[in-house]
Amino acid sequence: MSIPEALLEQSIQINIQQALQEDIGDADITALLTPEDEQATATIISREDMVLAGQPWVNALIKAYDPTVQITWLKNDGDVVKANETIYQLAGSARSLLTVERPALNFVQTLSAVATKTAAYVKYLEGTPTKLLDTRKTLPGLRIAQKYAVGVGGGQNHRLGLFDAFLIKENHIMAAGGIAQAIAKARQIAPNKPVEVEVETWDELNQALEAQADIVMLDNFSQQQMIDAVKHVAGRCKLEASGNITLETLTEVAQTGVDYISMGVLTKDVKAIDLSMRFNG
Repeated sequence: MSIPEALLEQSIQINIQQALQEDIGDADITALLTPEDEQATATIISREDMVLAGQPWVNALIKAYDPTVQITWLKNDGDVVKANETIYQLAGSARSLLTVERPALNFVQTLSAVATKTAAYVKYLEGTPTKLLDTRKTLPGLRIAQKYAVGVGGGQNHRLGLFDAFLIKENHIMAAGGIAQAIAKARQIAPNKPVEVEVETWDELNQALEAQADIVMLDNFSQQQMIDAVKHVAGRCKLEASGNITLETLTEVAQTGVDYISMGVLTKDVKAIDLSMRFNG
């Protein structure tokens, strides 16, 4: 699932306005220590190996705050950046460069962390047809940004929110009166939206198959159970594995033949990439 261009742009604008408001407030009083007419150039460097993500946020942030600042990218989103390599350069008002430093770095550090982790996990799926998916376990306010970064890192997006696909879980099944009833109701509500059902038992898997779910999520199935499920389903729907999957078990889960593996760790458990900005001269 890809992010619609309009939704991506809307999210970027919301993110940068919030970032500028929370950081600057009424004024950047520390930047006022610098003469108003002073010009400067700055270099942004990675202190560790990474996969770059976050360009659109930095570009929009600088344009919104001071469009006279010039930004020169030496790397692009998706590029592997080595430690101590220059990512981008800025030129313009010294005050503006000082003010945009932290919010710009925050976006690149966080989104590059997601892209870097995703790329590392995707490597474990090489040689298999299984695709790596993210989840809705994202940092508040950064849902679309983090899902964008997952795509940059080579992963794929699960549903973006509660609006673009059904994911029928235990409580939904109980409230609807059963798996078949829940799927039938979903088809009535939004006929063109994908319908996925989370199952915990073999009986639930068969019920989801009979009701013609598009995707079935195998929640905490053992490796052998997943192998058996793939054979049993035989392509009648897509299968997704989820729950207690780690980097160490990722390859063996993919080797069961499931179509997708979803992991919340890609977005909810990330360590910011170490970057720094240095004035030149």
